[in-house]
Amino acid sequence: MTIQSPKTLLPYIAPTFARHFKNVPKYRLKLANLPTPLQEVVLNGSSVLQPLRDLDIQLIIKRDDMTAGTELGGNKVRKLEFLLADALDGGYDSVITIGGEQSNHCRATATACRMIGLEPHLILRTGRANEVEANKSQDENDDSFGYVGNILFDRMVGSTIHTCTPGEYGRLGSPALVQSLCDDLESPSCDVGEEEKQKKVYQIPVGGSNGLGTWGYIEAVDEFMHQLDSCDEKIDHVVFASGSGGTAAGISLGLTMAYHQNENMPGLPKIHAVGVCDNPDYFYDTITTIAKDMDIDISSFYEFSEGKIKSDTSIENFVRDHLIVHQGKGRGYASSTAEELDFIIQFAVETGICLDPVYSGKALYQFMKEIEENPDSYRNKRIVFWHTGGSLGNFEKIDALRAKLQSVSTVKRMDVYGRK
Repeated sequence: MTIQSPKTLLPYIAPTFARHFKNVPKYRLKLANLPTPLQEVVLNGSSVLQPLRDLDIQLIIKRDDMTAGTELGGNKVRKLEFLLADALDGGYDSVITIGGEQSNHCRATATACRMIGLEPHLILRTGRANEVEANKSQDENDDSFGYVGNILFDRMVGSTIHTCTPGEYGRLGSPALVQSLCDDLESPSCDVGEEEKQKKVYQIPVGGSNGLGTWGYIEAVDEFMHQLDSCDEKIDHVVFASGSGGTAAGISLGLTMAYHQNENMPGLPKIHAVGVCDNPDYFYDTITTIAKDMDIDISSFYEFSEGKIKSDTSIENFVRDHLIVHQGKGRGYASSTAEELDFIIQFAVETGICLDPVYSGKALYQFMKEIEENPDSYRNKRIVFWHTGGSLGNFEKIDALRAKLQSVSTVKRMDVYGRK
């Protein structure tokens, strides 16, 4: 038995269907526990999923919440296998990334960094940034940022956390904030001793969503296609949450290419991204940018006319032709309605699968509404919901979840002595 270090750089060979991409990574790491399972949801006695029973819909979950345990679990670790391989190959010693206060991506990045010997720096967007700073200025021992959910794991692995407000994030943008912190960390300091080398900092964008990180979900599609090899029935729809666009790019582009190559597979399923922030046009634009970053060649997907490619074959049109983006943000990113939270709890009660309030729970809740509004489009279909993880985000919602939890899970004193 060979025990492999997580730092081992493995030469990367792309799936054959990915030949349409020209920018192929050199290396990847092995951080995730793969493959993640496909699990059918049993609908017997279901209430929250009653529309699926009424329409004879089969729901299958792709369990990417099971990629790598609590510390790394979720979709982000697939991207980090490529991003952090690039960091190690480039001789970097530190990593900066950015996200919301309860960012799954930041938690996974920080943990993975420690596994391979890199120093994690996280920029977290929070409405409490000024309050935390004010408390700290009044009492240097007062750390009011807290230890809830993802933040607990950020801190357990010793991340240096840099906060900014939503306003600052909106005005400056995440790339500028990351670059600013990188400049600070890499600048010479009078505090640096002669034996301490200057930092070399690797930058990872929000969600790990760039051309390189998206290869994690090209690989995930290859995994998925191998799982379908033993499945005789057609998959009609693939659904997933989208927040920063990298997962959506990998799944939509990867599935399109994989089905295009394999003539023995049934027809390409309809691919649905449920945006949990921004708007559909934002995601189409972002995925188009990622596809260009990966140097995609789409010419073979279109018929030739007199030796020329049809004029309407832009990469953006290609993306829009193969992906349906639904508006699913509800009250906004990381903001939940009572109905969304009730759905998450009832889904867990009926299936044993925990969704999260920011991504997977919001996305499946919104897609269930889509099914109810357009029942004939989904009747008698097989739907794969790609669970991207994030259950630690439920900790921040405990106050809002409390009443519902008390109704579905009662606590009683056991009569251990038989006195009643």
